[in-house]
Amino acid sequence: MTGVAALPFLIFAASQVGTPGPANMALMATGARFGFRAALPFVAGVALGKQLIIWPIGFGLMQLAQRVPLAFEALKWASIAYIFWLAWKVANLRLTAGGDMSEAPGFLAGLWVHPLNPKAWAMIVTGFTSFVAEGTPVLQATATIAACLLALQLLLHPMWTYAGDRIAHLVAGTPAERYLMWTLAALTVASVLLVLLGGETR
Repeated sequence: MTGVAALPFLIFAASQVGTPGPANMALMATGARFGFRAALPFVAGVALGKQLIIWPIGFGLMQLAQRVPLAFEALKWASIAYIFWLAWKVANLRLTAGGDMSEAPGFLAGLWVHPLNPKAWAMIVTGFTSFVAEGTPVLQATATIAACLLALQLLLHPMWTYAGDRIAHLVAGTPAERYLMWTLAALTVASVLLVLLGGETR
């Protein structure tokens, strides 16, 4: 029997998309620093950016990974470097109510968050290997995985961004501000290390 186990995959994917990770930490920090509305283009970019890796994986990127493992090893370490840089930027952000909205990261900046996010790669690979029956047409499998993830991201990513916006109103300009940003940065790093050290969901 072919097809995608859509409901079990949605449950699995919700547990991944809705929990702390590099993308959600970036969304939360952006909402905290620039406000919910100003962060929406970045949110849209992050949501659509995952499509840039879903479709190549679905149409055979995994076969290439087996043939050229060194290329994917290089990609992994480039991703780590990016996420650590992102964490450093988050740690040093300071919240200012009514800050300069023109400085908020935009749609294009959001597009690159998931392609350089090890957690996103691990989640998508697990989706194809664990929830797609053998013999399922590639287009059907990929379109189903892509649609499920996009729907979840459009629901959950704005929640993280809005949470950052609300938290900023509580701690901006207080001693708790520095601790908040360093906590977000630490969670960003921890979420990556969890995947890289064997915490990849199966």
